[in-house]
Amino acid sequence: MNALSMKKAQQGFTLIELMIVVAIIGILAAIAIPAYQDYVVKAKLSKVATAADPVKLAVAAFGQEHGGAMTGFTADNWTSLGLAGAPTATNEVSGITVAADGTVTATMRNIKPTTIDALTVTWAPVFGNTAVSWTVGGTATDLLVQQVINK
Repeated sequence: MNALSMKKAQQGFTLIELMIVVAIIGILAAIAIPAYQDYVVKAKLSKVATAADPVKLAVAAFGQEHGGAMTGFTADNWTSLGLAGAPTATNEVSGITVAADGTVTATMRNIKPTTIDALTVTWAPVFGNTAVSWTVGGTATDLLVQQVINK
């Protein structure tokens, strides 16, 4: 092999090879970024459910102690639920309220600005003989919201 052919082999990548690599990276990014954003939204929604869990537990305990009903409970009466006060707002929940019937309402924020923020999720207690089940509702009807919150 002479010096001229060795020099030609060491020139590097051609422009078309670099353009192909950039195109492949672009296609992968176009697929990965929306999928990543869905996972971020799901993670934030799970934080909404987690923020409401202590209040739901307090409502369930109150109802079970009062014969399977919210007898004598007034809306947002945190001391009756055994809580020191209203739950602290989180990055994903601007506030949690409890209606006189025990329905827990969480107002969402910082999740998905144009479609989910400012919507609410409600959990209405259904008292059974030995357990409390929850009916989920609210203004958040997005399928993704319902899938995460119902878990």
